[in-house]
Amino acid sequence: MAGKIPDLQAEARTGTGKGAARQARREYMVPGIVYGGGVDPLPINLKYNYLIKKLKAGRFMSTLFNLKVEGQEDVRVICRNVQRDVVKGLPVHLDLMRLRRTSRINLFIPVEIIGEEDCAGLRRGGVLNTVRPEVELVVTAGDIPEKLVLDISGMDIGDTATISMIDLPKGARPTIDRDFVIANISAPSALRSADEEEEEEAGEEAEEAEAES
Repeated sequence: MAGKIPDLQAEARTGTGKGAARQARREYMVPGIVYGGGVDPLPINLKYNYLIKKLKAGRFMSTLFNLKVEGQEDVRVICRNVQRDVVKGLPVHLDLMRLRRTSRINLFIPVEIIGEEDCAGLRRGGVLNTVRPEVELVVTAGDIPEKLVLDISGMDIGDTATISMIDLPKGARPTIDRDFVIANISAPSALRSADEEEEEEAGEEAEEAEAES
């Protein structure tokens, strides 16, 4: 594992069933269950405001977490379901699945762009446009990369970088089944304006020539 897995703090929940879950909610906790991994399910509670903050951060359902519960060994988990109140839309329960190192999961991996100093397109005044700052991959839990690296040193104005230009980890594949765009280098605004003026002048000349004929 190349990158640091974010922690997810929880408490072991004593008791199971609807009564224990209702009690947890009265105490401003969100009940949940941790299952899988060949061991017994573990009932847990998460602080309501803490979970809301995690949910608002985004990508909660596709982020690998290091679950920390007092009295338990840390374990890698991914959220498989967040049940919400049908009226208010607030979380009332969540399901977390333990992962083995060989488990296959979908995760968003950030893209790091290198080679800008040696990029002819940027030296000529081109503008780098990052289309996808992160890419969703199907990866093995034991081989999740910290980042994907895109080298743009060989790109010029008008060039486009696609996912095929990135070396993916062994066994990883994008969830999108096509050679999609990661970034491109466009002409600077001054150059685009000059080109547009030339096109307009050429168009006007063509119209005048057509009128004369």
